Amino acid sequence: MIDVNLYGVLHCTHAAIPLLRGRPGAMVSSVSSVGGRYGVATWSVYSATKFAVVGFHDALRKELGQDGIRVSVIEPGAVWTEFGENVGQALRERRESLDALTSEDVAQALVYAFAQPPRVLVEEILIRPVKQVAP
Repeated sequence: MIDVNLYGVLHCTHAAIPLLRGRPGAMVSSVSSVGGRYGVATWSVYSATKFAVVGFHDALRKELGQDGIRVSVIEPGAVWTEFGENVGQALRERRESLDALTSEDVAQALVYAFAQPPRVLVEEILIRPVKQVAP
């Protein structure tokens, strides 16, 4: 989980930054999680990786802003994905009861952030199903 959720973001971002310099409207955006804002019991490592992504993007925004590179992070709540299908019926039932977000919902948030004029930064978008009142 640490390799994918944290190191994957770090390595991909590191590779992308040189390609973004000097491009109007350039943007780095990653997907974190509501679990990166609010710790989730029994998901401590997952939450830690997602907290790290949020912190990384906050610092990176400060480092790259003067170069005109926007840095944004999307933090979805419960989403229907293949992740978690292997953890059992309880998670599937929770997602169903919450009317979980779809991948298209998350994609729409990303499109919104990228579609802004180059001088506009959507720093964070935290989205969750209406019925998800807790992390």
